[in-house]
Amino acid sequence: MSGRTSGLYGGIGADERRALRRERLLEAALELVGAEGWQATTVRAICANARLTPRYFYESFADRDAVLLSLFDQIAGEGASAVLAAVASTPGDARTKSRAAIGAFVGLMTDDPRKARVLFIEAIGSEAIAKRRAETLRLFAELVAGQAREFYGVPHEPDPLVEITALMLAGGLSEILLAWLDGTVKVTREQLIEDCADLFEAVGQSAFDLVRRRAG
Repeated sequence: MSGRTSGLYGGIGADERRALRRERLLEAALELVGAEGWQATTVRAICANARLTPRYFYESFADRDAVLLSLFDQIAGEGASAVLAAVASTPGDARTKSRAAIGAFVGLMTDDPRKARVLFIEAIGSEAIAKRRAETLRLFAELVAGQAREFYGVPHEPDPLVEITALMLAGGLSEILLAWLDGTVKVTREQLIEDCADLFEAVGQSAFDLVRRRAG
């Protein structure tokens, strides 16, 4: 049986070829958004950069927004994975773990500024992405709240202050990182990480002390 008849071409199956094409399109979109912004990133430009025809673009994505949503989700997922891996692999107290988690996230965003642009800048100009960014921020806040409960030994209290604090910290880190990337905050990357870790620890400790007092 020939490779074409069996669904194989060059030893690669149809599903794998489709996945590889999708990956090339996402990488092309990341490159274009990072260099020129979303408004200048057309389907034609993405296809040209990926060296694929529009037929293959629409095989994986409905339109431009679908590409950016997929790209946003991919990068946000990388960020969440980096944070969880840093926390899991770092022994020590809350300050040490916070520093590791923030360092992992900031490192991911600043080692490849294109990713930061997708998460923090291009989302502002797209209603669909702005909505996804808000949803993702809440998910990161839930992650922060869960880790903080474990750090400080507080059970799943019904006090809404836990979620409020987590949203404030997650949203604040996002805005601080954006300000650092555009040059508004003028500190080194290491100082940025250390300062944010200090703030996470101070705010988190104060919030959970208050939760305990309320519960008592």
